[in-house]
Amino acid sequence: MSVEAAKHARELLLKEYRGVLSTHSKSMPGFPFGSVVPYCLDDQGRPLILISRIAQHTHNLQKDPKCSLLVGEREAEDVQAVGRLTYLAEAEKLADEAAVEAAAERYYRYFPDSQNYHKAHDFDFWVLKPVRHRYIGGFGAIHWVEHLTLANPFAGQAEISMVEHMNSDHAKAIAHYVDLAGLPKGAPAQMAGIDTEGMHLRIGQALYWLPFQAPCNTPTQVREALVFLARAEHWPKNAPAGA
Repeated sequence: MSVEAAKHARELLLKEYRGVLSTHSKSMPGFPFGSVVPYCLDDQGRPLILISRIAQHTHNLQKDPKCSLLVGEREAEDVQAVGRLTYLAEAEKLADEAAVEAAAERYYRYFPDSQNYHKAHDFDFWVLKPVRHRYIGGFGAIHWVEHLTLANPFAGQAEISMVEHMNSDHAKAIAHYVDLAGLPKGAPAQMAGIDTEGMHLRIGQALYWLPFQAPCNTPTQVREALVFLARAEHWPKNAPAGA
């Protein structure tokens, strides 16, 4: 059950791209301080955030790195009947130049506008290192999850190459994924990322994670999964779309 709960919790973390970051208030000791932050997952499957040095939550983390990220299913009619995850973590600011460059390359693909204010306005990348997780998958489905994160074997040049290739040469296939999953068509979709279990598409400012029919551990398996979906007439029943 814990393995299954961890899978569902990780899928929720992949499906969403913003949450409530709760920190320990520096100016109001003893009180939690909540703020909304966008995030994507880093190469180890941990939430990666980009926050301003002058923001209150940044001052809070500098004093006490213990925090949590609350993520829930978007546009839920009954928030108590759908999945939500409290991700307990220790926040760590990225300082190593190579780590910052890798984080920026990935984060910009998910949030292109962030490139405009990252260095110009004193923003820094922080990673939320997991401690424990509380996952609720609906009424009665409540679990403590110890191990949730899953490293992305494609992070780096392999993922960059696959994403650039799909966006440059296979726009029709991406549009077909949008049709299959019933995603909005207000703007052309772009692929933002690929992981073992699925892919992220960016449509306007919104992100959508679509699962593969089966886990992919090599670029060849990813290619086969993408070709399969490009030729499919319906989204695979055993892999519901993550919109």
